[in-house]
Amino acid sequence: MLRSDTLFGKRDTNSPNPPLSATNNSSALSSGAGTSNAFNKTANAGTFNGGQQPATASNEVGSKLIVGPNIKLKGVEITDCDTLVVEGFVEATMDSRVIQIAKDGSFKGSAGIDIAEIHGEFDGDLTVRQKLVIYSTGKVSGKIRYGNLVIEEGGQLSGDVQVGVGAASSPPKVAVAKSM
Repeated sequence: MLRSDTLFGKRDTNSPNPPLSATNNSSALSSGAGTSNAFNKTANAGTFNGGQQPATASNEVGSKLIVGPNIKLKGVEITDCDTLVVEGFVEATMDSRVIQIAKDGSFKGSAGIDIAEIHGEFDGDLTVRQKLVIYSTGKVSGKIRYGNLVIEEGGQLSGDVQVGVGAASSPPKVAVAKSM
């Protein structure tokens, strides 16, 4: 059975025989050389795959924030995030490169985005500089500005919708895709 006084390396002063791991941890942390080796082993443990990086690290570039199912994030400003994945509920202001709202995800607020992929719901001010994709389960409402637009059959778009925030050199494109 675990005792709470030894769980995090604390010694019980009433115990005649302190746990061996607590003694070793405290001595390793008190000496500079032991600390260096402990940190190096910990840092390298996750990347040892015969010299290869994990698959997820090599495929993703930049910072990614995932708000999982049943998570509510309210009243925040999201900055320095390359990709926001919303599987729960987010009420925020943000400027990012990519937003992905899952089928059960919901975003309420203001967002300036390069690419938006909406399977769930967005309500608020949305400025999509490049491409807005609304899938068959997606619902987007509010003040919407976009460069290019793709709406899958069944997807919904309502509110104050205007085209023309994309690159000035190319005319905006609008496409309606049929669900399969």
